[in-house]
Amino acid sequence: MTKISKIGFGIALVSMCGWFSFALMGRAQSATPASTSTAQAAMRTMDTDADGTIDSKEAKKEAMRRFANLDTDHDGTLDPKEAASAGITASEFSKFDFDKDGTLDKAEYWALARARFKAADGDHDGTVSTQELATSKGSALLAVLQ
Repeated sequence: MTKISKIGFGIALVSMCGWFSFALMGRAQSATPASTSTAQAAMRTMDTDADGTIDSKEAKKEAMRRFANLDTDHDGTLDPKEAASAGITASEFSKFDFDKDGTLDKAEYWALARARFKAADGDHDGTVSTQELATSKGSALLAVLQ
């Protein structure tokens, strides 16, 4: 193999590995849109003031309930395995593990859920509607709330 072909092969290999890593990263963090019926059922459960939307207060209540259910060892924190049950990626876990102790406490979990809430709030009105829940970002939010 000539020097130029080795360089070309190296560039192709690096490009291919970079694309593969990018594809895996995107796949791990993407969520499938929730069905309309799933979004409607979630709305009926979480919309405690019956205004047709989920606000931050309602989302926090559900996030704390979900946290308690995910905390299978009842130590008041979520380890990466427990968090993975809510679709939390290793990257997301690391980002919201503010004290870097290898766990998410309730405040860190709420910060993560709040970030997903803001991402799902497509019209930026401070609430999430059934239509917004039926998107991939809404589905990611539901994973940490239900």
